[in-house]
Amino acid sequence: MVGAIMDIVEPGTQSFIVKIWVEESGEDTSRGVWHGHITHVSSHQRRYLKDMNEIQDFIAPYLEEMGVKVGKRWRLRGWLQQLKGRG
Repeated sequence: MVGAIMDIVEPGTQSFIVKIWVEESGEDTSRGVWHGHITHVSSHQRRYLKDMNEIQDFIAPYLEEMGVKVGKRWRLRGWLQQLKGRG
């Protein structure tokens, strides 16, 4: 519902929530392991993150849908991610 309201109020925009947290490893308490996820607000689609670059991979299709031309690097990375997911 919130996403639908935002789309009406702000046409031509997309909203995302990025949540990142650190969990301490049992062996070495001085170094934690980060975890995170990104959620597209209006569709509630979520991706869990292993790498910060996955944020731009997640956002790129929404930008393209809005008519933004993303760089070749983003498109190549997205294509490779799709192939990786199939295997």
